[in-house]
Amino acid sequence: MSIFTEFPEMSRTDLRDLKKGVDEAFRSFTRANGEAIENFFFPLLKFLVWFEKLLISTPWPIMILVLCALVWAGSRSWGLVVGTVLVLLLIGYLGMWEDTMFTIALISVATMICIVIGIPLGIVMSKSDRTQAVITPVLDIMQTIPSFVYLIPILMLLGIGKVPGLIAVCIYAVPPVVRLTNLGIRLVDRDVLEAADAFGASPRQKLWTVQIPLALPNIFAGVNQTIMMALAMVVVAALIGVHGLGQQVLKAVNNQYLALGMMNGLAIVAIAIVFDRVSQKYGQRLQKHTEVIHG
Repeated sequence: MSIFTEFPEMSRTDLRDLKKGVDEAFRSFTRANGEAIENFFFPLLKFLVWFEKLLISTPWPIMILVLCALVWAGSRSWGLVVGTVLVLLLIGYLGMWEDTMFTIALISVATMICIVIGIPLGIVMSKSDRTQAVITPVLDIMQTIPSFVYLIPILMLLGIGKVPGLIAVCIYAVPPVVRLTNLGIRLVDRDVLEAADAFGASPRQKLWTVQIPLALPNIFAGVNQTIMMALAMVVVAALIGVHGLGQQVLKAVNNQYLALGMMNGLAIVAIAIVFDRVSQKYGQRLQKHTEVIHG
């Protein structure tokens, strides 16, 4: 039985009034502060546009060399480097180079933002159980709420464009790096911390010279998951005007172009595999380095 059975009309009226009140309040907030919020995010838009232009205007042989150098620096695997070259050449041959550069620019900027926000937040969580209890439910909501729900206020504030798409990607992708930074610092051996205390290390010295270095494998596992979740949002970001492979997938869905959808979908998968393998290899190298030092 509904709790409103006795007063059904009153409950419906109250609920309707509440919805209208929330909508009107947010519209008023948008009208009053929309321009200021757009100005706040303008530097981010400028940086994203500049980065996209940089990737697109760079000749493809140089771009492949740079990306392969980054892959080698992260993985130290010639097999992965060769695989990256083949993937990029195939993407270029199939005419998806420009869209791929748009997607790489979006994912790179989103990952940088998530790292800048997520790692400090994870450190703060690791220092206080109370802070962790407050932030954890927020992270749960960010990961479980349907992306289209939080797109509504973002679109009302900023309209359709690159920045709303970037914000939507970051909201969905930032929780893993926050959680695993918090977990990594909390898992640092107490004996090591006691040894640092015995040598007279301050809390800041203990954090930067002991806890963060030992937590780096967990932190990079969080970065890996953040990259994967950012790539999972590429098609959703395309719905609000973000260029890239996701936009082509969306076009294929709307027009029932199977070949176009498969090609661009597989290109997203290929990029995800490269990012995933590089970040995993780098995390494994950090793990071995940490074990040597700890041992």
